[in-house]
Amino acid sequence: MSLGTQFAATLFVVTGFLASYAQECGRPTVLENRIVGGMDATDGAWPWQVSVQKDAAHVCGGSIITENWILSAAHCFPNPSDLSSYTIYAGWYYLNNLNPHQSIHRVRNVVIPSGYVAPTEGKDVALVRLSTPLTWSDWIRPVCLPASGTLFPAGMPCYVTGWGDIRNEVPLPGAGPLQEVQVPIISQGSCRAMYQMEQVDILYDMICAGFQEGGKDSCQGDSGGPLVCQMVNGTWVQAGVVSFGQGCAEANQPGVYARLTSYSSFIKDNVPEVGLYGRAHRQRPQGAAAVLLGCLCPVLVLLWL
Repeated sequence: MSLGTQFAATLFVVTGFLASYAQECGRPTVLENRIVGGMDATDGAWPWQVSVQKDAAHVCGGSIITENWILSAAHCFPNPSDLSSYTIYAGWYYLNNLNPHQSIHRVRNVVIPSGYVAPTEGKDVALVRLSTPLTWSDWIRPVCLPASGTLFPAGMPCYVTGWGDIRNEVPLPGAGPLQEVQVPIISQGSCRAMYQMEQVDILYDMICAGFQEGGKDSCQGDSGGPLVCQMVNGTWVQAGVVSFGQGCAEANQPGVYARLTSYSSFIKDNVPEVGLYGRAHRQRPQGAAAVLLGCLCPVLVLLWL
């Protein structure tokens, strides 16, 4: 083998390893002008979205955070010790039609914060470990998660996606393409005031999004799905997990989500390989990838010589 051929082969192996080491999060390959107002999404626009199914029926949404882990809501798994009837579908677009890019996975285990009781009492997040790893593609990619200091200010436009009901007790009709709706973040104080009449306390680990006049919201079947916001550099970061609401799209009853900045440590402790957007977003590679990066230049120089 010539030195030039050795150089090319080594470069291919090393760069191939680094490419497989970590999939860039929050960057769909499908580019589009997003439709506001509870419309069909474009296939592949939200490649981290998954369907959580129990006994072959869609019950919740979720989001891909690593090749082995899904993020969802605790209330989607009322009995975490019995997971035999759950299946996770990634690469899905249609709820009631064929999905040529799908990947099907059983659930190995679910991790829920200690002390979780009900969505209205907070801690409504679940880390779902898959029995087999995902394979990255244009239709299967991870979303970015926020570091604890990441800000999602009131008024920030975000999106919620899912296959839930399109109105109270009105399921998604026909083939059931994935739905998307744009909703702004609502301040903690405003949300707390709106829910005061319902005697529901909006806790520190909750974040609200929607409109005071109603009309656009998540609904039954969207639970566990992602509320994502696009940051200034174009990266999509998940701000919340669909948790609860009073009805769907009712006035003064915006959607309430588990605030993920409150769970950065919980997520990192249980899924050490996950990257967090923000203060920890620019972490240097570790382990084998770091060794390869450190050795890459001298290896190539030696081969060239």
